[in-house]
Amino acid sequence: MNASVTRRNAILGITAAATSLAAPSILRAQSAGRIVVVGGGFGGATCARALKRADAKLQITLIEPNRTFISCPFSNEVIAGLRDMEAQQFGYDKLAAEGISVVAQAATTIDTQKRSVTAADGEAFGYDRLVLSPGIDFHVEALPGYDDAASEKMPHAWKAGPQTLLLRRQLEAMADGGTVAIAIPANPSRCPPAPYERASLIAHYLKTTKPRSKVLILDAKDAFSQQRLFERAWKELYGDMIERVALSQGGRVTSVDAASKTIVTEFGNYTPDVANVIPPQRAGRIAEIAGAADATGWCPIDPVTFESKLVKDIHVIGDACLGGGIPKSASAASAQGKACAAAIIALLAGRTPEAPRLTGVCYTTVAPGYGFSLAGNYQPKGDIFAEVEGGATSPVDAPRELRTREAAEAEHWFQTITADCFG
Repeated sequence: MNASVTRRNAILGITAAATSLAAPSILRAQSAGRIVVVGGGFGGATCARALKRADAKLQITLIEPNRTFISCPFSNEVIAGLRDMEAQQFGYDKLAAEGISVVAQAATTIDTQKRSVTAADGEAFGYDRLVLSPGIDFHVEALPGYDDAASEKMPHAWKAGPQTLLLRRQLEAMADGGTVAIAIPANPSRCPPAPYERASLIAHYLKTTKPRSKVLILDAKDAFSQQRLFERAWKELYGDMIERVALSQGGRVTSVDAASKTIVTEFGNYTPDVANVIPPQRAGRIAEIAGAADATGWCPIDPVTFESKLVKDIHVIGDACLGGGIPKSASAASAQGKACAAAIIALLAGRTPEAPRLTGVCYTTVAPGYGFSLAGNYQPKGDIFAEVEGGATSPVDAPRELRTREAAEAEHWFQTITADCFG
């Protein structure tokens, strides 16, 4: 990322990224085909819609078990009591109205020889090309003591929905003077800045309702994205309310004991009043079932076509793929969905896909009316995406007026991307 950007260039670059997502142009296929998309999040919904709009003759099937998508971006505001859950929810009616077959089932098996996906109800769907956009699952084996039962006492809230509301209720029930601990895993992880945004917004909630309380960050990293911006905001807004224990200080969580609500690190144990434990992650389970995930738990891809390097005729987009320098974020997933659609259209027509140029933009809100952002451009380089010139980050010494403007731009970005995917 080129950090030496002017304030004007940062704002212009971020705004352009938010509205366009730098999607490549899509050419029409010469013949129809059957495309199955598994996963209806920002990547999968965008890809399905882009394919159908590129060629109405394509048979597009979107397999997604949830009838309502719940957005992770802005869910930290729900946790902090600044936003209602209803604002995070989106249906698939508009996609169905465009001719996309939406199957409200979980995909359970994939037969790569027959090129078929079987849903939980036993129905099979044949494909010429399969797009996997399953998001993340948790690598609970890497965190002893953490499982589904533990998550009911020490919520992760890293998949928006019931866990989001559970963490919010725990914060509301905590007495003033209590401690909220947030355990943050090492990368790769979904939306790297989001845990620190969460710490900020929880601190805002505590400052306004329970001012004697603290936020403790137990971090498996020494450095993190936009660290100087976060630390400056914390000092300005929250004083000493937020404490961070980095990797080299013993911040990496090695196990948990849900019964006693104990978090174990390399150098000590913590028993907070509220424990938000975010486990290590890997690609969604269906990617492993398909054979598209490697030993890392993530899916290696050809960065031009998003085709799996392990399984023919399967493409992987969004958080599940090994994208190199491009972050695991909603805007990156949406941009990948459009680029993958363009590649599939070209492949079906017998053409060589063009190398995409993708833009990922990440907005962070650390308090109402106080935001900052990071935008990057990415192109294929060898086997991965590499960052190229043209990115922008909010300046550390920006006036408060810019922070207010970027908080408003964050809301505009959210409205734009959700309308693009689901509206």
